[in-house]
Amino acid sequence: MYKLLASAALALACSDAFAAERTVALAVKNMYCAACPHTVKASLEAVPGVGKVTVSFKDKTAVVSYDDSKANVEALTEATTKAGYPSAPKS
Repeated sequence: MYKLLASAALALACSDAFAAERTVALAVKNMYCAACPHTVKASLEAVPGVGKVTVSFKDKTAVVSYDDSKANVEALTEATTKAGYPSAPKS
């Protein structure tokens, strides 16, 4: 039993050790007015693990910093899409 608990604790510690903060730039569609970036930002901030979000109406982009152990690019693009603003990683 002790070995099982010890290995479970080690697995949890290791997963946190490999977690990293990532940053992605997203190209965001359907931003047509000055209020749109507020909705995009709120949708991204609602994703668990998201830290900083900067949205540019002029460039039609969102730059998102997130904890990759709690969020991923798919979750970010899904959040903006559900809010009515489809997005994809900017190339």
